[in-house]
Amino acid sequence: MTNYPVNMAVEPEVKAFFDPATHTISYVVKDPASSSVAIVDSVMDINYAAGRITYDNADEIIKYVQDNNLSVEWLIETHVHADHLSAAPYIQQKLGGKIGIGEHITVVQDTFGKVFNEGTEFQRDGSQFDKLFKDGDSYQIGTMTAFAIHTPGHTPACMVHVIGNAAFAGDTLFMPDGGSARADFPGGDAATLYDSIQKVLTLPDEMRLFMCHDYGPNGRDIAWETSVSDEKEHNIHVGKGHSREDFIKFRTERDAQLDVPKLIIPSLQVNMRAGEVPTDEDGVPMLKVPVNAL
Repeated sequence: MTNYPVNMAVEPEVKAFFDPATHTISYVVKDPASSSVAIVDSVMDINYAAGRITYDNADEIIKYVQDNNLSVEWLIETHVHADHLSAAPYIQQKLGGKIGIGEHITVVQDTFGKVFNEGTEFQRDGSQFDKLFKDGDSYQIGTMTAFAIHTPGHTPACMVHVIGNAAFAGDTLFMPDGGSARADFPGGDAATLYDSIQKVLTLPDEMRLFMCHDYGPNGRDIAWETSVSDEKEHNIHVGKGHSREDFIKFRTERDAQLDVPKLIIPSLQVNMRAGEVPTDEDGVPMLKVPVNAL
């Protein structure tokens, strides 16, 4: 990790927003020395059965930003989510900011462009996003320097974003009693995920880690903040005493038993477009349902 510009002296202010429908946690991350913020992994609401999109979660974030006179510089997507839709373009329209994701979004776009039988008009070069991050890329949020770590395994485009003494893990890690995310989506790999997690766990022990999802295992209250040291000691999948071979065996067997996420079909189509809903040839918002393709 010595090649990454870790600065534990910077303590960003982190405001979390939990979406109970998808168990997603979005974040507003503020520079303590200015009004500048980044928004991480925002949520757009969808009633899939009715084909209806709303913005209650995004509006809550927008209200918080406006009420506190904050300035949005970045809208960060830690990866192409398969369980919720991004509200990034909706928030960008209201508040500004650049939408950023890992450069390997192009792999995801190519893979699922085929699954959804997208035509040549669907660009597979990541151009729907304002910024494609490479491993180790730095960017500014006010006076803070943030940087991105490529952490594939759950998806090819996963990245952990480190902002001062806080790291936003996406689906690379869950809370210690939650373990880790699945690695069986197209482009996912359990061995690669283990290696990515180990990369994250070389960050300083005191680094705060913020999760993208939590499901309250064993009935505990929803939680989203832990630390590198807690993960190293207590993570039930990769903590002390769990080998790479153990992880690969567990993750592979476990993933084979999991159902497909309920919102994977709309989520992938929207999120690989940076949160924009696809349209038909007449410009009408429209989603496809591939049969026996996932």
